[in-house]
Amino acid sequence: MKTSKVVEKCQICGNEKLEPILFLGYLPPVNQMHKVGEKPHEQPSYPAQLLYCEKCHLVQLGLIVNPKILFPPEYPYTSSTTKILRENFAELYKECKTIINLGKDDLVIDIGSNDGNLLSNYKDNHKVLGITPEEIGKIAIERGIQTIIDYFSKDVVEKVKKEHGKAKIITATNVFAHIDNINEITKLILELLENDGVFISESHYLLKLIETLQYDTIYHEHLRYYSLHSLKYLLEMHGFEIIHAKEIPTHGGSIRVYAARKGKYKVKDTVGKQLDREKNTVLSKEKLLEFKNGVVISKLELYSLMKDIIKQNKKIYGIGAPSRASTLINYAGIDEGIMNYVMEAKGSHKIGRYMPGTLIPIVDESRLYEDQPDYALLLSWHIAEELAPKIREKGFKGDFIVPLPKPRIL
Repeated sequence: MKTSKVVEKCQICGNEKLEPILFLGYLPPVNQMHKVGEKPHEQPSYPAQLLYCEKCHLVQLGLIVNPKILFPPEYPYTSSTTKILRENFAELYKECKTIINLGKDDLVIDIGSNDGNLLSNYKDNHKVLGITPEEIGKIAIERGIQTIIDYFSKDVVEKVKKEHGKAKIITATNVFAHIDNINEITKLILELLENDGVFISESHYLLKLIETLQYDTIYHEHLRYYSLHSLKYLLEMHGFEIIHAKEIPTHGGSIRVYAARKGKYKVKDTVGKQLDREKNTVLSKEKLLEFKNGVVISKLELYSLMKDIIKQNKKIYGIGAPSRASTLINYAGIDEGIMNYVMEAKGSHKIGRYMPGTLIPIVDESRLYEDQPDYALLLSWHIAEELAPKIREKGFKGDFIVPLPKPRIL
């Protein structure tokens, strides 16, 4: 199995002149987690370099890792465990009904449907179908959500058209930036949509990434870091027109985009307003290089803060093991001598494993309240203001470290 391929030209427009922006070193796959107690052995790591295309304004990774390595059948992520995602998908359902005339016989397809979190909002009133490569799709099937456990491909599209017909809505939330051969995927989405169908994507938003120094969202599952400008370029190449765009809070700042065949729906003024908001940031190589400098300074400040804590023989535990935590821990060089444990909610598939690339064990969150370390490092820092009071209510007496954008004690 070929493990990776170097990006020689832009993933959207084919431009061969790509500008290097930021290199985060060699990072392990964020969801390859080895069991606690397993002896350290050879593990793969891959270069994480951001490249910028001045033609279509896409920011992208310089290496594409085989998806079978990044998304193994035992992939541990379940979206339903995240409250902000449950609320986001419920809000998406309400919003889309104000834009799209959706009947009970209309088919809604979710690409990368995971455990059926998004489709659970649609299933009682419409026909639904999930497509996901992970075994976690079986959870969705148990919930009554018909799911194809496979990668989204030409063969799968032909099967769906034959057995289910075309879709009124196709969603791709937090997956549209993950899939290789994006031009082929976009063609297949159009082919699977009804004539007046709508494609809804949600992707981590480049503008927010730059504004809040979110280098921790850079890892190999995320092949592309979309602005609305780059999404517009991609979608218009294939006959789509963006009809609505909206910033949403998921994953520290994402963008939700509605697209349909050109001329089928009225274009909302949200599109033009969002494009204007991007002009002074995502269209500027200079701004991207400023982002790089900010990332380096932020890393050094976090290290300095933790150095002072460790010198005083105080303990730091981590809170939460989202994928982004792997990048932060590995790029910042945090090991088990700096942070003793990482806490996860009871029932998490990650408990009993090490953080990728380290010997930091992931344990049940009850350990935090039993041991009472001096500091808790909030690895899901983008929801720090919501998370910290809840942890405090449960009985944690120490202080919180918020690592980004500027490391601070909360």
